Amino acid sequence: EVQLVESGGGLVQPGGSLRLSCAASGFIFSTRYMYWVRQAPGKGLEWVSTISTDGGSTYCADSVKGRFTVSRDNAKSTMYLQMNSLKPEDTAVYYCALGRYESATRGQGTQVTVSS
Repeated sequence: EVQLVESGGGLVQPGGSLRLSCAASGFIFSTRYMYWVRQAPGKGLEWVSTISTDGGSTYCADSVKGRFTVSRDNAKSTMYLQMNSLKPEDTAVYYCALGRYESATRGQGTQVTVSS
């Protein structure tokens, strides 16, 4: 059974940083592209970032480019999202997923709230 478990969310002030983690199990992690997506209150699912199987290629949405960095450790079956210079508009539930669309398998999510 595929399991994706996110952690690391919380309340942070604007300009602050957080590091999210996604622990994966139930599949061969090193063979799958991995994704971060988010959902802000009252809005639809938004793709945030993608990382290739070996971590050599990464892609980020324009809204987070230059502030967020995705990485992975295949030995630990874990993906990370380093979020810097956080803004109130980054407030959302963040999910790791096997795809960037609604239909893709994703975890239960971790809440990130950016507020003073």
